[in-house]
Amino acid sequence: MQAVTMYTTAVCPYCVQAKRILQSRGVTQIDEIRVDAHPQERQKMMEITGRRTVPQIFIGATHVGGCDDLMALDSQGGLLPLLQGA
Repeated sequence: MQAVTMYTTAVCPYCVQAKRILQSRGVTQIDEIRVDAHPQERQKMMEITGRRTVPQIFIGATHVGGCDDLMALDSQGGLLPLLQGA
């Protein structure tokens, strides 16, 4: 399974939902980068993604986007193959 990295904050309901979706697809470990606890990480996230909002989700080297993007990818059948590295 591909590594999953997610930029998050402590009180983000979309982050919680994204984690639930990933866990329901078999992800057991998510490398969370808390941008509320480490403001310099938000700047890095914005430089990498061009976005300010959390979550920002990476599966392997692929930037999936936010929670809505993750849900769309899942509903189109693309999440599992991406997680499996296909």
